[in-house]
Amino acid sequence: MLKVSQILASKAKNAVFAVSPTQMVIEALELMSARNIGAVMVMEGERLVGIFSERDYARKGIIQDRKAKSTPLSEVMTVNVFTVNPEASIEDCMQLMSEKKFRHLPVLNGSDVVGLISISDVVAAIISEQEYRIQSLEQYITS
Repeated sequence: MLKVSQILASKAKNAVFAVSPTQMVIEALELMSARNIGAVMVMEGERLVGIFSERDYARKGIIQDRKAKSTPLSEVMTVNVFTVNPEASIEDCMQLMSEKKFRHLPVLNGSDVVGLISISDVVAAIISEQEYRIQSLEQYITS
């Protein structure tokens, strides 16, 4: 069974992108655009206080006529964030993300933020694992 730690190991080191809740929405959007990511963690120092995603901007920003240059992240971020630890299974992550309808999942080791996985990371890991299993079965059958 695949673990979250395996996804994190395959991602770029130091790839924890975070912003402060006092920063303006535009700063988070610029970071997300520059890094080609769909969400950033919102942190006060080393403590995770929320997450901000493209969906948050669309639903709590644009639709409510808030301006990105003058709206602090604290007004539009998601505050009740689901998290997992590095030993969580990929299947459990997929189930949680599907049931709760979100696409990004912070990974905490205790209270330390160690990464962020997306639904595409989870799907890619499951596909890779399935391809490996199929290949192993084919080798077993033909030998």
